[in-house]
Amino acid sequence: MITREEVTEYCLTFKNVFEDYPFDDTNWCVIRHNTSRKIFAWIFDREGHVWVNVKCDPQWRDFWRQTFSSVIPGYHMNKEHWNSIILDGSVPEEDIKRMISESYDLTGGLKKR
Repeated sequence: MITREEVTEYCLTFKNVFEDYPFDDTNWCVIRHNTSRKIFAWIFDREGHVWVNVKCDPQWRDFWRQTFSSVIPGYHMNKEHWNSIILDGSVPEEDIKRMISESYDLTGGLKKR
């Protein structure tokens, strides 16, 4: 998973979510919960790669950051609760999906499908 399309497509498999572009800059795509409008994934291009900001449990935050050099404190986000995943091919797809799923749950989501 390294393209915007792949990440967006995966995020849209969760229940009651929608794609949104909250800024005048189409580089910034967010995936929101329908009812609360809370964001669980920020998808954007930066430094030649697609980045995804995801909310994370502080207990897991440092694990992800220490395990993968491409998982860093959330770009333009609260560094305690958000991580940025740089989609450069170094983070396995199953771990990217796990982090996105956790973000969905932490922001008020229901179980997938």
